[in-house]
Amino acid sequence: MARLSVNVDHVATIREARRISEPDPVTAAAITELAGADGIIVHLREDRRHIKDRDLWLLRETVKTKLNLEMAPTKEMVKIALEVKPDMATLVPEKREELTTEGGLDIIPNREQIKDSVALLKEGGILVSIFVDPDIDQIKAAHRVSADYVEIHTGTFCDTTDRIEKDKELERIVTSARMASKIRLGINAGHGLNYQNIKSLTGIDEIEEFSIGHSIVCRALFVGFYKAVKEMIALI
Repeated sequence: MARLSVNVDHVATIREARRISEPDPVTAAAITELAGADGIIVHLREDRRHIKDRDLWLLRETVKTKLNLEMAPTKEMVKIALEVKPDMATLVPEKREELTTEGGLDIIPNREQIKDSVALLKEGGILVSIFVDPDIDQIKAAHRVSADYVEIHTGTFCDTTDRIEKDKELERIVTSARMASKIRLGINAGHGLNYQNIKSLTGIDEIEEFSIGHSIVCRALFVGFYKAVKEMIALI
């Protein structure tokens, strides 16, 4: 069975709407683990729009499962990761104006910078994943820069309403997962996944872990974090 890691960024988004101290993403992470999730994810952005440095340090002290830090492959973020020591760092693209990460990291034109970031993180004892589109060339590029994992971007599949296009996107995910497995990369998947579309991906045996945040936070508003996480685990 695939594992579930939960992104608690949007708990901090609600907090930052009022710029006060609640709701606390650290508390959400603790409840998430009690409900049986296998890991906690946070994205420390350049502009600190939701997760703050203090949140990250507190999570490092309290997370009992796996702490996965999503981060841009910049000198600032690599330095922070080497200080905090998350269990995994997932390299993602980042644009200040975007609402959420809009696609996978394009490794090929940025190979040397990404390779250097991967090397520094791995020297620090941190597993490295790269968030990539379901594209064979990007999967191979992740292998060439010595990543340990890829996280396959599922957002296009989730957002597409055309049935034919959806089937094509699903096939791209399957093909990418198989290629990653063949070259011995670990495989995670995430972005846009919810309680309905997750069912289409649970049959892909190569996927080891799903990364889900927004839909769980939304569900938690109505049923509570513990139940929302339990329900997603049951679907997976």
